[in-house]
Amino acid sequence: MAHHQILIVGGGAAGITAAAQLKRARPALAVTILEPSSDHYYQPGWTLVGAGVFSLEETRRAEADLIPAGVTWIRDAVAGFDPDRNLVSTASGQSLSYDVLVVATGLQLCWDKIKGLPEALGQGGVCSNYSQHHAAYTWDTLQAFKGGQGEAGNAVFTCAPMPIKCPGAPQKIAYLAADVVAKKRLAAKVIYATATPGIFGVPVYAAPLREVVKRKGIDARYNHVLSEVRPQSREAVFKVTEGETSREEVIGYGMLHVTPPMAAPQVVADSPLAAASGFVEVDKFSLQHTRYANVFSLGDVSGMPNSKTAAAVRGQAPVLVANLLALLDGQPLAAAYDGYSCCPLITGYGKAIMAEFNYEQQPVPSFPLDPTKERWSMWWIKRKLLPGLYWNRMLTGAQHERRFIPGLKG
Repeated sequence: MAHHQILIVGGGAAGITAAAQLKRARPALAVTILEPSSDHYYQPGWTLVGAGVFSLEETRRAEADLIPAGVTWIRDAVAGFDPDRNLVSTASGQSLSYDVLVVATGLQLCWDKIKGLPEALGQGGVCSNYSQHHAAYTWDTLQAFKGGQGEAGNAVFTCAPMPIKCPGAPQKIAYLAADVVAKKRLAAKVIYATATPGIFGVPVYAAPLREVVKRKGIDARYNHVLSEVRPQSREAVFKVTEGETSREEVIGYGMLHVTPPMAAPQVVADSPLAAASGFVEVDKFSLQHTRYANVFSLGDVSGMPNSKTAAAVRGQAPVLVANLLALLDGQPLAAAYDGYSCCPLITGYGKAIMAEFNYEQQPVPSFPLDPTKERWSMWWIKRKLLPGLYWNRMLTGAQHERRFIPGLKG
């Protein structure tokens, strides 16, 4: 049995950022990352892959190149958690013990919860920016889309029930598609069918987004949960909730962009670490597990009631590091996460709203500008600045002043 001082399960944005900041704060720490993947993707860039702005390869790096210096990488997958004995088991049969555990596995995409979707995805105009295997096909589909009369002219974009990662992403691609349709002067209807009761969960940003929907002529339909895809007849089936009743609605499509339902990985949901939701049960301020003092969690798998974005990780990591070190030193856990998250809401080619907010759904803008306005400068930050900061600063554990770097609180 191999013993590890700090074991981080997951080598995505959350796991690597936490590891890098731990090593910067205290180089003598023995930190281990358990992660099976050979590739690491900048997932916030996939909207722009689907819009033809980035290539998929621009969002990929080798995982080995991102593991922080001095951190041990075990290339294996987690198979089970036994926090009562401070043990983690792996897919290859290893048993790893630890002093402190950090759970950062991310989410799983539940394609199979939508009938017919796994078979339909990636062909026949059915696409999704939520997968590295299909994001590029979104752009292929947009280019091939010809519009037309009736249902053949419908470009349908769905949003699954919360929680999902990057809740703004499903509508961003709808806005970009509306620009493509307008530029080509197609006879087409862009439909945004979302499971949510409104366009965005933070009221101050929802107001300008409703204006964007109106200006672009998008048909926004709320409380629409995608339940089935019928590729042969090119139909999307939705369960629609109206007050205390529900009904089925079938929408024909020429193209269909799907946001799949998401959940905590089953290995987490089945473990003693999980809350009833399946996500890791942590205090929303300290990021410490509510029942196991030597367990912390950050990123999408954590059970905090915040928006699941890469920017949230940047807000969480310094808090986790400070509190983990305090635990090791026998000191009180004084650092607190305020729920900060950022969603660069792309509203079209060359425009974005930099939506930054906290647990209270209050704006916490990084710039002395009205954060609810669409700006070219925020599009430039999303397209040009944030990818480099992700690769070269966030994943290396470097710190930033939030007022200068949106979405990268430090």
